Amino acid sequence: MDSVFVYWDNSNIFHEAQRFAEHRNEGPGARWRVRINFDNMLRLAHADRPLQKALAAGSVPPEMRQLWNRMENQGVEVKLFDRGDAARGEQDTPDRVLQLRMLEDGWDFNGNPGVVALLTGDGAGYEEGAGFHRTLERMHRRGWRVEILSWAHSCNQRMRLWAEENGVFVALDDFYESITFMEPSRPGHEFASWRDSAPLDLSRRPT
Repeated sequence: MDSVFVYWDNSNIFHEAQRFAEHRNEGPGARWRVRINFDNMLRLAHADRPLQKALAAGSVPPEMRQLWNRMENQGVEVKLFDRGDAARGEQDTPDRVLQLRMLEDGWDFNGNPGVVALLTGDGAGYEEGAGFHRTLERMHRRGWRVEILSWAHSCNQRMRLWAEENGVFVALDDFYESITFMEPSRPGHEFASWRDSAPLDLSRRPT
């Protein structure tokens, strides 16, 4: 069974989950109450196959610290960035760090490629020969199996169609109840109850 390499663009996944929560009308303040169920999201990515390595990149707001700690405790490498840091170089961004690691792993494991599972919908940079889509194409040409996990409503359509033709596209929308949960409303805000995550059913996952 092929090993899985997971690359997680947290900002893209989380912000689009916020939009989807509003669309699903999960009660007052849904955008600010929705949270990602890390365990189920990671399991959806590797689908109970051997996990060779996992890298997550994102920003550093304090409210995300619990998520980052949980990821690290599960053996996920975490790279954090301050989006407001004016001294940060152009290459020193979550997207670029993820793409560089994908290329490095694509080279290092060239003789024994596995499955690259990418969590993002960002297809920017394709026309310039850069970005996640181009990186996936390079890995695919070297024998890697490609899987993209993204919100269907926001995924770059060219990248999605390419994944459906050359690999696997997993619409996170279909697993929304399992990969998210809702916190209750905070004191002083309009009342909204909490929601726990539903069990994850991998039999519904495209392969």
